[in-house]
Amino acid sequence: MSPSGPPVPPDLDRPHFIGIGGAGMSGIAKILAQRGARVAGSDAKDSETAQALRALGATVHIGHDAAHLAPDASAVVVSSAIRAQNPELVAARERGLPVVHRSDALAALMEGTVPIAVAGTHGKTTTTSMLAVALGTLGLDPSYAIGGDLDAPGSNAQHGGGGIFVAEADESDRSFHRYAPQVAVVLNVELDHHANYASLEEVYASFEEFVGKVLPGGTLVISSDQSGAVELTSRVRDIGGLRIVTVGEAEGADVRITRINPRGLTSEVSVLLDGRMLTFTVSVPGRHYAHNAVAALAAGIAAGAPARNLASALAKYTGVRRRLQLKGEAAGVQVIDSYAHHPTEMAADLAAIRQATGTGGTDGGPQAGRGRVLVVFQPHLFSRTKELGTEMGGALAAADASLVLDIYPAREDPLPGITSELIVDAARAAGADVTAVHDRDAAVDLVAGMAKPGDLVLTMGAGDVTDLGPLILARLAD
Repeated sequence: MSPSGPPVPPDLDRPHFIGIGGAGMSGIAKILAQRGARVAGSDAKDSETAQALRALGATVHIGHDAAHLAPDASAVVVSSAIRAQNPELVAARERGLPVVHRSDALAALMEGTVPIAVAGTHGKTTTTSMLAVALGTLGLDPSYAIGGDLDAPGSNAQHGGGGIFVAEADESDRSFHRYAPQVAVVLNVELDHHANYASLEEVYASFEEFVGKVLPGGTLVISSDQSGAVELTSRVRDIGGLRIVTVGEAEGADVRITRINPRGLTSEVSVLLDGRMLTFTVSVPGRHYAHNAVAALAAGIAAGAPARNLASALAKYTGVRRRLQLKGEAAGVQVIDSYAHHPTEMAADLAAIRQATGTGGTDGGPQAGRGRVLVVFQPHLFSRTKELGTEMGGALAAADASLVLDIYPAREDPLPGITSELIVDAARAAGADVTAVHDRDAAVDLVAGMAKPGDLVLTMGAGDVTDLGPLILARLAD
């Protein structure tokens, strides 16, 4: 394609990405390729994302080897998950190549635009996606970088010519401190990422630093309802030149949600803004997604988009992969995939599923007799399980039955004594029907054998549990 807009940043005209298939890394690689850079990289395994990058002209190697680093590479891009002994990183340092963290690469791409950075312990991907889709629907052609695919492989990022850049801002490793947004969004503030944050106070301090990076005259859009966000608002009110816009159901919110009306797998949302009532449709179920949409609305308005048109455009958002994504139906059983891995997210998605589909328990309650919610949950990270395992177990009590897989380690080494049994014990203590399953194939067989017509199976977690959805559907079909 013929690149337009801001030029390729220095040192990134011939970049090599280690872990190019990751959600954050692949988005930056895609934008650079669309701007005309000669992109290369490697990943542990082939994927649809790797194939989408190749279609843009990128060179993608499978496996990690020093030989994959091209002789004329201008820089190596890494994430916090890349270990120091990675052979490509070792080779880059030996050659004296610049090693660029992915957040610095993203910050460089945002220069020369109106940057919008969406932060929060959860909800970032959905809110960023909603705003990107709505701005695109209005013809504003934004650039965006999202931590998940919209509706096709590779759709997590786009180079646009409209001058607005919408980016997901990750607090997990404090990399969101690298951005200087014109509009910052903070959806919520909770303790997570325990390998990097020892206390909630550290989390507050980190978000304060992020808000402090907002450009003079810029806007902070922040929740009026979530307790952590309310506390953060009180801490940043005295930052000079910062305009604060609160959003939520609280009586004094600047953009106040007056009604959320569930309609099957959608919701109708009404908000009061500057004395005017706006009503629009959110095409995904659940109160938390309605709140995400209103935050996206406020952020887009702060960036100059017309309020009423933007509200209508939000209805064009149809979802992100792994965010309550319907994988299919077989033998009268729906299989839905959820990225939820924090207890708050787990509880919110389970509540949304019950409300949207009418599935419920067999305890004689209002949903009794209308099918069950069966969960296959995979804990993500040993550190998170250590600190939040009890709360995860409590969240699973909202399901009719759950299977809990072994912990997905991602970048972490095991911690002594920390296993998925911690979650299982907590769930049983909360009265849940839960079973520990240590073999993935056995989990597929077990949940398919449990499911009956009218039930719903929810695969849940941030690891590779998502791969089980198609296998469960195939087993149900058999």
